[in-house]
Amino acid sequence: MIRTTNSPLEVAAITHPGMAGKHNEDRFAISSYRVSETDPTQSVFSIVSDGIGGRRAGEVAAEMAVETISHMVAQSDIRHPLAILDHAIQVTSEAIASKAKDDTQRLGMGTTCACAWVIGSQLFIASVGDSRVYLLRNGSLMQLTVDHTWVQEAVEKGILGPEDVRKHPNVHVIRRYLGSSKTPQADTRLRLAKDETDTQARSNQGLRLLPGDLLLLCTDGLTDVVEDADIEPAVRGLNLQSAAQALVDLACSRQGKDNITVALILVPREDPSKKKSNFWRWVWLGLAVLILLALVIVFATWAAFNFILPPLATLTPLP
Repeated sequence: MIRTTNSPLEVAAITHPGMAGKHNEDRFAISSYRVSETDPTQSVFSIVSDGIGGRRAGEVAAEMAVETISHMVAQSDIRHPLAILDHAIQVTSEAIASKAKDDTQRLGMGTTCACAWVIGSQLFIASVGDSRVYLLRNGSLMQLTVDHTWVQEAVEKGILGPEDVRKHPNVHVIRRYLGSSKTPQADTRLRLAKDETDTQARSNQGLRLLPGDLLLLCTDGLTDVVEDADIEPAVRGLNLQSAAQALVDLACSRQGKDNITVALILVPREDPSKKKSNFWRWVWLGLAVLILLALVIVFATWAAFNFILPPLATLTPLP
């Protein structure tokens, strides 16, 4: 793909170390492309990663995830986006694990990742860990990804209720991450309803985005302290950069201890004034075409009588 500076979508992102004075081990990236010189299809790729591991090794893993996955996406031809994301995640996980083995100070380092890839108007996602992708549509917020945590598995098995998750001591026990000894498979479920099967969720990939749709990618520093029900009111009526800042400020106001990262992607609505302007542009263009057509007809008629039709014979009167 070819990197572009002008994104077809509105984007904004912000990261904050949190209120506990921790070093920020979150990383993110948002990139826009067009497919090729002959294919003008535009795409936007976004990724957030939350590093884990002591001695600042987490930031190394998160940086590797963002750089490697973004690079592999940029080098792709977009024909099989889910396969591309899964392969990139597995290659990155193996690279992180290998780097950790070579440096004992980074042993055990790893990272989560949440990816959203918009190609044209279609959405493809992949995730590993507990970083999330949300879709805000018509005032309704949907969590598209599924957390890979101990408590999530306990909820799915009926051991815990959803109301028990936030305060459970194992809330941050991650069951799948990049850099683990067993290479993780990317989770490509895209959940639009809680009662969907995994097969149904995967079939939602390629979801067509609509004007006004807002994608939110975030690390658990946000969702640890901000309920899903609080996200939409926090961003309502704000421009994109202000909305990103509002979410981070809300997490900080609730004494969020972990690193906080949010990335927003908005499908712009059509500007009514632009729509009206386009309407009059088409009106004037139509009038111009009609006038030009009328002139062509007049000229053709005049030319037919003066150059094409033979002159009428002149009668000579008899004496």
